[in-house]
Amino acid sequence: MRLAVIAHDGKKAEMVAFLLENKDRIMSAKIVATGTTGSHAEKAGLKVKKLLSGPMGGDAQIATMVAEGKLDLIFFFRDPQGKHPHEPDIQMLMRLCDVHNIPFATNPSGAQLLLNGWSAN
Repeated sequence: MRLAVIAHDGKKAEMVAFLLENKDRIMSAKIVATGTTGSHAEKAGLKVKKLLSGPMGGDAQIATMVAEGKLDLIFFFRDPQGKHPHEPDIQMLMRLCDVHNIPFATNPSGAQLLLNGWSAN
């Protein structure tokens, strides 16, 4: 499994908690993360490849990986209450996931369903 994880600032703790709760399921996954989310995951003991932070181009880097067929799942825990100056990059990422048929979850419940489905295969 090739998994990308991204979380807005207000959702980073929630992302790390989710990853830790599912550690047994994702241990063998190759995980990439935007910079700050990746730093939080590393501090929790998870192995991730960190890219740029989202606003500095990390979302676009992950979108490129989607277009190149290098990812299987994307978990992007979004904060619907906040303003995000890199919203165009986020929209591009979601569009590319739709174009390339890549499962995309924006919250823990959706991510759990995708992970359960992936694990069942």
